[in-house]
Amino acid sequence: MPGIETTEADSISEPAIADLVRRFYGKARLDPLIGPLFNEAVDDWDEHFEKLADFWSSVMLTSGRYKGNPMRAHLKHKRITPEFFTRWLQLWHETTREVFGPEIAAQFGFKAERIAESLQLALFYRPDAFPIRRTASV
Repeated sequence: MPGIETTEADSISEPAIADLVRRFYGKARLDPLIGPLFNEAVDDWDEHFEKLADFWSSVMLTSGRYKGNPMRAHLKHKRITPEFFTRWLQLWHETTREVFGPEIAAQFGFKAERIAESLQLALFYRPDAFPIRRTASV
């Protein structure tokens, strides 16, 4: 994103996580695909930034600060599509590379991909959508 200053943190710290969260959601809020949903869903961005910093602190530093339920938070938004996660991950990877060096950015990326996969399974996996064909036993 033009005008965004890259500052590679050399370790995962609370200030670096806070910087990452603010940068990422600053971009996400302006994004034509995912921005409208975020802006509709979040009333108080400062509070949301703190909650997301707690979440990523818990994920990356095992701080235990996050006490919410991300699955429940995402299940209530019926407008989320698989494309939403694709774009979210693109912006996430871009932003982690702005804040961290390649190794740490990859760690954040790996965790984000697992989280996105888990949320997508909860939101979109429908085993009953594909009937099982049974063949006669021989």
